[in-house]
Amino acid sequence: MQRELRRKFNDNFSEEKYTAFLQQLENLHPGALEFRIAETPVFIPKDFTQKMLDACEDIVDIITAPNFKLLTQKAIPDSVVAADEKDHPEFIAFDFGICETTNGTLEPQLIEMQGFPTLFAFQAFHSAITKTYAELPATYDAYLNGYNETTYLQLLKEIIVGDCNAENVILLEIYPEQQKTRIDFYCTEDMLGIKTVCLTKLIGEGDQLFYELDGKKTLIKKIYNRLIFDDLYQQEYPDNTIDIAHPWNVEWIPHPNWFYRVSKYTLPLIDNPYVPPTFYLNKLNQIPEDLENYVLKPLFSFAGMGVIIDVTIADINKITDPENWILQRKVKYADVIETPDVPAKAEIRLFYFWKKEWNRPIAVHNLARLSKGKMIGTRYNADKTWVGGTVAFFER
Repeated sequence: MQRELRRKFNDNFSEEKYTAFLQQLENLHPGALEFRIAETPVFIPKDFTQKMLDACEDIVDIITAPNFKLLTQKAIPDSVVAADEKDHPEFIAFDFGICETTNGTLEPQLIEMQGFPTLFAFQAFHSAITKTYAELPATYDAYLNGYNETTYLQLLKEIIVGDCNAENVILLEIYPEQQKTRIDFYCTEDMLGIKTVCLTKLIGEGDQLFYELDGKKTLIKKIYNRLIFDDLYQQEYPDNTIDIAHPWNVEWIPHPNWFYRVSKYTLPLIDNPYVPPTFYLNKLNQIPEDLENYVLKPLFSFAGMGVIIDVTIADINKITDPENWILQRKVKYADVIETPDVPAKAEIRLFYFWKKEWNRPIAVHNLARLSKGKMIGTRYNADKTWVGGTVAFFER
């Protein structure tokens, strides 16, 4: 997006430099980096960054409103852990596409958001290595609101571990060693001193949870929650696995309910020029005449599963549970990242952290993804180059 930086980066790019860059990332935890890393970062000008931040602040106004929990109560499936829900999520991620308006200018458009963690630890390493690899000037940074690597990691530790002993805090996932994002789990262990534990390994006694650490049964006081419940209920696991819906005496970070409250379910509540008009399908009074300009999304899915891009009336008529779907106006991703062949599209995920004593969350860091397929995501970009995970650097 910044022409001079883009030209300089592309002119200086070589496969040898890229291979060395990948090796540095691979060396963080050999064999754990399973998703593709893009050849280039994304360079974001001040005005574009401010538009994203302004949109996020409008959304945060809605999330912090006294009636937000009432508005989103139906977002939470009955099967999800509901006990001891907190007043707010510790983490929120906002995904913005770099989009093209009808007059050809660029603007951000919110694609999705989630009250859930993402690659927080890995991105700290990723952005540091990328900044050197890309030879970026000091006027560009991946962090926001004055944070840097040290203060960012300190904040992450304060939120997740706090005044607990690290041995009483775990990162919880189902079969973590099989997850494509497992490198982030291992980086989290490095940074915070906590252990990653599989759901099937938890030990329940009364209302207490334990795990085995160095052969010793160890009490769990806090769970850094990486379980995606939509995914969890599609998995097969041993019959003796604990019932995660039991009201265990633990602190969830973030509480599972917030995965659903701050999600696609929230989009119809937002009125902002950088948020595409979105409607609950069951509350839609009239199907838009230009239906080809909309996308149909299930509320309870992840990683783009179930999304219908080229919507027809027949597709809508097939829906038997319209209360679980939204209709969202399409956005036009801009072919904005110049590459050696065809340009790539980009999406930026802003990380918002929310300490217990804060009234509002604050933007601290990011990740970005490049795509040349119909959608962002690995399955839509197979056998392509200059696509995959990366990081955005914001002009100061």
